[in-house]
Amino acid sequence: MRVNSPYLLLLAFGAAALPAAPSERFVESVLPALAYGPSCSSTVRLQNLSDTPAAVEIEAHRGSGALVALAGQANRVIHLDAGEQGAYHLEIEEETTSAWVKIREKLSESHPSAAVALSGATECRDGNQLRVAVREVAFPTRDPWFSGDVADLHGAVLTLINTSEQAARASACYSAGILYSAPNPQPGSELVPLCSSTVDVQIPPFGTREFPLERNGNSHFALRTRGNAIVLQMLRPADQHVRIYSVDSTIQFGEEVPDSHPGH
Repeated sequence: MRVNSPYLLLLAFGAAALPAAPSERFVESVLPALAYGPSCSSTVRLQNLSDTPAAVEIEAHRGSGALVALAGQANRVIHLDAGEQGAYHLEIEEETTSAWVKIREKLSESHPSAAVALSGATECRDGNQLRVAVREVAFPTRDPWFSGDVADLHGAVLTLINTSEQAARASACYSAGILYSAPNPQPGSELVPLCSSTVDVQIPPFGTREFPLERNGNSHFALRTRGNAIVLQMLRPADQHVRIYSVDSTIQFGEEVPDSHPGH
């Protein structure tokens, strides 16, 4: 039986005319290597660079990955008026150099780009002197890696942050710079360093690990990671009398290394 109904026709056209829900977009920024303790403290700064109010979600973590509150803040959402700045501290009493924060800013059609700037600094007291080290913003990437000689990186530490809710993996290789070719190498395959010492670790969700670049007189260091959202940042000692590190912004990290060992 055939039924001609204007209501069915109206519903069909009405459903086709519904606009598609716009996909939400976010910008995430990470501020690593925040130090706290008896002689050290770190400040996180936010500044709204736009001419309209802005809001960001700020997520603070201990080195273990555990969440930590911001001093004086009832929740994780920070509201800033146009041009407003704010300074914040993490509620951490124990000594650490591996706390970190992440801000998450939602973008919209009226504001398609980020408006809130993230910055920070660590201050450590050494007797009657105050040492200050600026902290630089980093952005998570997939499977970042590092490989290089350590001759000019005395005392440097490579800090790794797993900013994802999934566990990540990292493999460090300390070597004398000797390279070898794997048996039956494939076309385009790279030489592999011969490791005198290795470190293989699993990093829990939101956890941090630090890798000193020097061990037992090695001349070369390499780190390979596997994870969806990992931050790598090179830190160098700023002073020998107090444990404070400055960011080495000259270091470049690779991204998205293809898996050369399927099944591992």
